[in-house]
Amino acid sequence: MARAAANRIPTTDPAAKTAKASAPQLAMARLGLVRDIDLALHLPLRYEDETRLTPLREARDGQTVQVEGVVVDNRVEMRGRRQLIVKLDDGTGEVQLRFLNFYGSQQKSWAAGVRLRVRGDLRVGFFGREMVHPQVRTVQDGTPLATSLTPIYPAGAGLPQAYLRKAVEAGLRRAPLDEVLPPEVAALLPAHWPTLRQALHQLHHPAPDVSIEALGEHSHPAWLRLQFEELLAQQLSRLQAKAERAHLKAPVLPLRTGGLHEQLLGVLPFDLTAAQRRVCEEIAIDLARPQPMHRLLQGDVGSGKTVVAALSAAIAMEAGWQCALMAPTEILAEQHFRKLVGWLEPLGVKVAWLTGSLKAKAKREQLAAVASGEAQLVVGTHAVIQDQVEFARLGLALIDEQHRFGVAQRLQLRRKLEATDLEPHLLMMSATPIPRTLAMTYLADLEVSTIDELPPGRTPIVTKVFADGRREEVIERIRDEVARGRQVYWVCPLIDETEASDEAADLAAGRHSAKRPPLDLSNVTQTHQDLSEALPGVGVGLLHGRLPAAEKAEVMDRFARAELSVLVATTVIEVGVDVPNASLMVIEHAERFGLSQLHQLRGRVGRGAVASVCVLLYAAPLSDSGKQRLRAMAETTDGFEISRRDLDIRGPGEFMGARQSGAALLRFANVGELADEGGAGREGGGDGPTLLQRVQTAAQRMLLRHPEAAQRHIQRWLGQKAEYLKA
Repeated sequence: MARAAANRIPTTDPAAKTAKASAPQLAMARLGLVRDIDLALHLPLRYEDETRLTPLREARDGQTVQVEGVVVDNRVEMRGRRQLIVKLDDGTGEVQLRFLNFYGSQQKSWAAGVRLRVRGDLRVGFFGREMVHPQVRTVQDGTPLATSLTPIYPAGAGLPQAYLRKAVEAGLRRAPLDEVLPPEVAALLPAHWPTLRQALHQLHHPAPDVSIEALGEHSHPAWLRLQFEELLAQQLSRLQAKAERAHLKAPVLPLRTGGLHEQLLGVLPFDLTAAQRRVCEEIAIDLARPQPMHRLLQGDVGSGKTVVAALSAAIAMEAGWQCALMAPTEILAEQHFRKLVGWLEPLGVKVAWLTGSLKAKAKREQLAAVASGEAQLVVGTHAVIQDQVEFARLGLALIDEQHRFGVAQRLQLRRKLEATDLEPHLLMMSATPIPRTLAMTYLADLEVSTIDELPPGRTPIVTKVFADGRREEVIERIRDEVARGRQVYWVCPLIDETEASDEAADLAAGRHSAKRPPLDLSNVTQTHQDLSEALPGVGVGLLHGRLPAAEKAEVMDRFARAELSVLVATTVIEVGVDVPNASLMVIEHAERFGLSQLHQLRGRVGRGAVASVCVLLYAAPLSDSGKQRLRAMAETTDGFEISRRDLDIRGPGEFMGARQSGAALLRFANVGELADEGGAGREGGGDGPTLLQRVQTAAQRMLLRHPEAAQRHIQRWLGQKAEYLKA
């Protein structure tokens, strides 16, 4: 017990806020710095070089330098405000230290004749060479310099760097950093890579001659060793989950000649593309196996994933099993429901509808149909996984836009067969194509099917980027489109002034959420009013998430029947809305949307034979990431290229929805920089294996020959987070 206590930094749960805990201890707990290993892995953001002194005569304007000298003058002056001015002489020149905020004790301790060691940015001011608010230490002649670069750590309020450095150093000494990799796995690494313990020591205490650039770019061998270890834990956990599923049992759902699958193919009003046929075959092979399928179906916007899902469900239903399709929004779920009812009910399939907005009586009827098995296919939102939903025989679970569901929700749907020894097959769908390197790390336990071909007849979408000042030109274009009998979407980020007020309250209370846009954004109700006035005689509809479900359905139905020519909406139309006559998409404050979301919204047009345009309205000034997103949208309509750029901009954690789902994020390895081919990701850009290839080889060997070492490695890096990776 004493040993366990020694392996933990004395702190407390920040929620408890006990009187005994100091502010730094609470701040460390908020950063997750509880165990020694947490502190050892809390790496510096940057470094300061306190290992050398620069003579003032050699220092250059704008340079960050460390200088040591004797105070020759010390006084408080009024230069618009009270300032402490300290003049320092190092024997080669003088520099003025200026402090806008200071204590009286500092003025006394930095008196004339005192030796100071200072570090800061040297600049030439009105009164000569100066440093403003440099770091200051009182020293004696001959006080030794630092022997390694000084780390600057990520820290929150109430957590001084000096306190954090001591804590990290203590954690680094005590953390269990013994080698876990078996010798044959360690042999896969370059000989000059350090051990884990050595790597961490080098990163916390880099030698003065180490390249700061290599440390900053994470290309130093110590960084590569850490990235390898972290990626290996991620890969081991994924592959372990895949191996565990191989021992689970699932219903065997064979593809039968002349069955419902063939009947559905016969009544579809279109032919499948070659890509759709290929992925249907891949899914059919999985469903015929006695182990649960765990497959991701990915394809660009409009590539036809819904019909693949319907054909997969037909195989399961023909075998006497139920299917469930869960979508993140009611509008998307309803679009699926309408399509599936149109295709399947003529073939005798009963399709149930489950959402949170159903009236009590209707909900009881739907639940009874599901429990009895009368409903062969259940379509809905997260209501599908609620406790009161009982399936008679759930054989296949379909999850659309799977990254928008939490891990717990996905696990809950898979557990709907817990009463038996069987687990349902799982097909997840995503309209955000996932780059290959990301799939190889985050999705190592998944089989991936890709629809890389759009149905014939789709017209390319032209994307134009306009400043907000050109709004009148855009409205004039809307008049032209409506006059031609076409329809238009206008998407806004906010609903009404109430939401803006809520945002203001959150900001005042320090609760700002990145999910909410800033206050100055146009709101959908005002835009609806403005467009209604600017387009007299034109039907302008309003659609947002706060409308009652019946009203939302009515608005969408009227737009689909062309009774409304313009639909002003929030991002509730992001996925699932299919109106082929819509030829113009206007996205207001486009700089505030994510790249994937912009691509999804753009995909609401170009769904018919009519040439379509997407207009991105932005408000200046644009951030760097905002410029990158709008440039990407203007340059390509390829969903795979959009995904690659989105990964570069956002990073893998946000791209994969990992922050929402709870999946373990990679802290040290940047998957977006790991290349499958070419020199990138290889040691020194040579011809050797990439970092990711080393990881994959190591993971396979450890699981096969050293399972205990694999488990220790997973526990060290992921702990309980490993469970999330099984969803």
